[in-house]
Amino acid sequence: MSNMMFMLMMFCAGITVAVQPSVNARLAQKVGIIESACISFAVGTIALYLLLLVSGRGTFRGVSETAWWEWTGGILGAIFVSTTIVVVPRIGTAAAMAAIIAAQLIAGIILDHFGFFGFQGTPVDAKRVVGVLLLLAGAMLIRH
Repeated sequence: MSNMMFMLMMFCAGITVAVQPSVNARLAQKVGIIESACISFAVGTIALYLLLLVSGRGTFRGVSETAWWEWTGGILGAIFVSTTIVVVPRIGTAAAMAAIIAAQLIAGIILDHFGFFGFQGTPVDAKRVVGVLLLLAGAMLIRH
């Protein structure tokens, strides 16, 4: 697949990240915050399990070879989902997404720079710093 196709895939995934907090927050108004997050993860788990069954790729052979911290993604996801459920109704979807995107970009640049998690490092340069600063300024403009 080309890099352009990967960028398009992430663009579409970004749309889902913008819609999900509002859907979950709406559900939380009826069932509660933690309940809404739990339902969100349960439905996602069922959907992924069905995808495994349909694709014929339902094997977990490598699980025993994983490090403890490689299992923390679910906890990180739960923190993200629960936080957005609380925040989106109070500051709005656009402001929440601006803060999320700014934080993701800053964290991504740090992760890339140091090559954390065994991935290839990409040093911080002036263009990346300017991009982060512009995104932070945009996030502030969207919020105020």
